[in-house]
Amino acid sequence: MTYIPLLALNFAVAASLFVVLWLFNLRTRDPSFIDSVWALGMVLIAWVGFAAAPNPDPHALWLLALCTIWGLRLGLYLLWRWRKHGPDRRYKTMMALAQSERGWGYARASLLLVFALQAPLQWIVCLPVQLGRFGAAAPLGPLAWAGVVLAAVGIAFETMGDAQLVRFKADPANAGQVLQTGLWRYTRHPNYFGDACTWWGLYLIAAETGLGAWALPGPVLLTFLLTRWSGVPTVEGRMRRKKPDYEAYVARTSGFIPMWPKRG
Repeated sequence: MTYIPLLALNFAVAASLFVVLWLFNLRTRDPSFIDSVWALGMVLIAWVGFAAAPNPDPHALWLLALCTIWGLRLGLYLLWRWRKHGPDRRYKTMMALAQSERGWGYARASLLLVFALQAPLQWIVCLPVQLGRFGAAAPLGPLAWAGVVLAAVGIAFETMGDAQLVRFKADPANAGQVLQTGLWRYTRHPNYFGDACTWWGLYLIAAETGLGAWALPGPVLLTFLLTRWSGVPTVEGRMRRKKPDYEAYVARTSGFIPMWPKRG
């Protein structure tokens, strides 16, 4: 199978998955689980591609392995968080506003505002894993090894950031406080930074194959989503409204790339 049929197959799989999940969501009236499917769906795309066109090339195998580790870790963590804490307030607010201000029913609001966007965005972000697997069999070169290291650092960084946040929230003494220790001392969003590092690392692995260099829209789109759309802006808006200490934290702590905190 060449890359064009494989891209079409993966898009069909992603679209079908989100249609099924939208129908399931009509029963639960809660689309919060979609965050976990964002990561787990990447794993599905990676393995569908491998099953449809197996490739023993080291680049393809590293892309498959790293995507699987990243997606399972993040997807299962987000699924656990949803089951433990219940519906995500972001989606509750989104559905309520769509129904009250636009007059949409729940089915229309959840389809247009949540599920319809997921498949194309997921498919684009996952381009490195899809295109990077078509290189001729060759050992990893310096660019790909740099990608392996960057992706591994990203997975570790994101995992540590999430673990530190879970421990912080589990302590009742921290209620209403802002996490400012560990990785959170150096960046306000270590989980998002780790996410970006992972996919830029996967892109570097893919780019060494030649065809994979055309996957650049994937990490670029992900970085935009994290820093300008559904990631940082959503979290920071809520934190500023709820926690008075957050402004001081913002003043001394890097918003994305880890840096030493400012004094004063």
